[in-house]
Amino acid sequence: MLCEGNRKIVYQFIDQYAKEFGVRWLLRRFQLSPHAYYNYRKQRKSNYLKQKEVILTCIKEIYHRYGGKMGYRMIQRRLTHEGHLCSQVTVYKYMKELGLRSIVFKRKPPYVKGKKHRVFPNVLAREFTAEYPNQRWCIDFTYLHLASGQLHYNCSILDLNNRRIVATRTASYITADLAIETLQMALHKCSPKKGLVLHSDQGVQFTSKSFTEFCSKNGIIQSMSASGCPFEEKSEKSTLKS
Repeated sequence: MLCEGNRKIVYQFIDQYAKEFGVRWLLRRFQLSPHAYYNYRKQRKSNYLKQKEVILTCIKEIYHRYGGKMGYRMIQRRLTHEGHLCSQVTVYKYMKELGLRSIVFKRKPPYVKGKKHRVFPNVLAREFTAEYPNQRWCIDFTYLHLASGQLHYNCSILDLNNRRIVATRTASYITADLAIETLQMALHKCSPKKGLVLHSDQGVQFTSKSFTEFCSKNGIIQSMSASGCPFEEKSEKSTLKS
């Protein structure tokens, strides 16, 4: 029945039982030319390599499309969704061959409540505007997830008059030192008059002794959102992002 069937089925039968009976014996049994059989093997390998190249290209495209965040499981599901059927083991092997690994981002560190040296009243009273430049500034921290998976911190100061970032600084630490360094940049760049209002949340960096003393020394009036008031904190952060 195999001799009368599809030639491809016969070749597949030979591949399956080659070790048990030997390729030459099976070819003689089915009266097949060795040349024809090895051409089939060559063509099958060529088709496999072509299909593999397509999958490799798709894996690279999906990986970079999502910023390297996807692992082999998610990429395999995405490939299936796009019509390329292959197992998770195959995708894992191909990603290893391409040198691709999903980027694991560090989670935002848990909030550690520090001791507040001094807390200031809310001078702005939710009025995030100013009549002229360098009258009112707003300062805040932002968490930055780098492509390498590291977590850095950005401190920026925004002028509430023209919504211009007057100073910004990024570092691997989130301390009062980073806030002071950023404020120093802003003061050096803009040279505001004494009485400048600097608004922030009640983060330990802004209520620390070193930061409050630095502000006092430079004639800066600190203003702070009320603790536990999410509306004010949300308004402040959206102002910095605008």
